Amino acid sequence: MERNNIRNKIFSKIGKNLLLISGAFIVIFFIIIAVFAPLIAPFNPALTNLNEVFTAPNSTYLFGTDALGRDVFSRVVYGARISLFVGFIAVGISILIGVVLGLISGYYGRIVDSIIMRFTDIMLCFPSFFLILAVIAFLKPSIINVMVVIGITGWMGVARLVRAEVMSVKNREYITAAKLQGLNHIKIMFKHILPNVLSPVFVTATLGVASAILLESSLSFLGLGVQPPTPSWGNILTEGQNNIINAWWLSLFPGIAIVLTALGYNLLGEGLRDALDHKNNKTNIKG
Repeated sequence: MERNNIRNKIFSKIGKNLLLISGAFIVIFFIIIAVFAPLIAPFNPALTNLNEVFTAPNSTYLFGTDALGRDVFSRVVYGARISLFVGFIAVGISILIGVVLGLISGYYGRIVDSIIMRFTDIMLCFPSFFLILAVIAFLKPSIINVMVVIGITGWMGVARLVRAEVMSVKNREYITAAKLQGLNHIKIMFKHILPNVLSPVFVTATLGVASAILLESSLSFLGLGVQPPTPSWGNILTEGQNNIINAWWLSLFPGIAIVLTALGYNLLGEGLRDALDHKNNKTNIKG
């Protein structure tokens, strides 16, 4: 009964949460653009037209054209696919690693916990962006490498979060009952503990997508991420770097796309954090 009341309270808070609704609207908007890019983009993003070089925005080219006469609007639309794909996969990798290590560390404790947490501390000593730059420098720049590197360098916060949540629930009665029933450790961790620590992981994952998109854009801007002619918001910005005065649209429109996407995921994450705050939900129910 109390669980149903908590669930109803959460849905009620979601309906009134302007941050969550606003963030969800922006995120869904860009997901729709990414999914239906072939239908939305008026031109092939790789199609060159040397007769239309650096054409300012007009009715034909909504966002203007670049140095090769390619339609910037089409490239921004297709760039949404790359940026969101990289964000989702990279965060998926980091969440997977962080959840597994956090579960093991929090559940077993003692020497296992010490080893995993000291390794986590060592990883946290390196600034993440420079660590990613160092790894990418030894690899061939590509979409796959960018996703993997961002994923394997972004799990530390998730691991510490999951560890703390596991340590707060592993001594509760239902976990003790599961142990008395003879369930093995794997089943206890993934069947009984994991579902009860996922709420903050969802929030972290949502915020992590925004960070991953910003990282991918930064790497592409520096020439270490997605390589031309594949369009991404970062490498479109690179093309506009040397033409910021004469072709301002090359920097403006992909920049707006990056800002709006990051804003959307941050608003969504903050909204989810408020909606999934079980302590507040329980307090409100008792009151």
